[in-house]
Amino acid sequence: MSAMTRSAVIDLIDVRKSFTMHLQGGLRLPVVAGVTFSARPGECVALAGPSGIGKSSILKMIFGNYRCDGGRILLSRGDQVTDIATAAPRAIIALRRHAMAYVSQFLRAVPRVAALDIVAEPLLATGIPREEARRRAAAMLSRLHVPERLWPLPPATFSGGEQQRVNIARGFLPEMPLLLLDEPTASLDADNRAAVVALIAEKKRRGAAIVAIVHDEDVRDAVADRCIDVTRFAA
Repeated sequence: MSAMTRSAVIDLIDVRKSFTMHLQGGLRLPVVAGVTFSARPGECVALAGPSGIGKSSILKMIFGNYRCDGGRILLSRGDQVTDIATAAPRAIIALRRHAMAYVSQFLRAVPRVAALDIVAEPLLATGIPREEARRRAAAMLSRLHVPERLWPLPPATFSGGEQQRVNIARGFLPEMPLLLLDEPTASLDADNRAAVVALIAEKKRRGAAIVAIVHDEDVRDAVADRCIDVTRFAA
């Protein structure tokens, strides 16, 4: 693989990460090293490997939640390339508003905010009028079979599967060049897994690059264009 794939949306080049255990006398716990791969427009790259090998840490480094110890994470938007590994917090926040979305395994919702508004918020942040954002949010919640009676309610009282569908709707609603997925179908039934597979296919057709962790083999086979075995990057 070349050091950088120019047509890629995201390039990881020799990325490494370890954690410092401050309560254990500063012990350093290596996680991954030498992580190198890219994802192009319209491509879904799946990260594979056993639990605890570092897959979620890689996604969190791309999203800027974790700082990497070395290497480069290059996100391209048109002619602009940002190295997330060294970017200032303000630049990372801007990328999250306009260039990358992240669906984690858990919904972290603001208390007492309606599900509809949680889903619409990423569109509002880009300047889309409130009514239009809410209309699109409603359509996305419908596609994911979230009952309309739940839309005005805060998701804290929802079931785990309902919360995850709100989470997915929020992440999939904006049109971003890069979409990061961490086990998006883990708590879903067959109908909703199929809905997510269809949403991923649409994102690919529209040119989004996707980096995904999917343990469900049927879902992974349906959406992934390439699989990266993270075991080879184990530190």
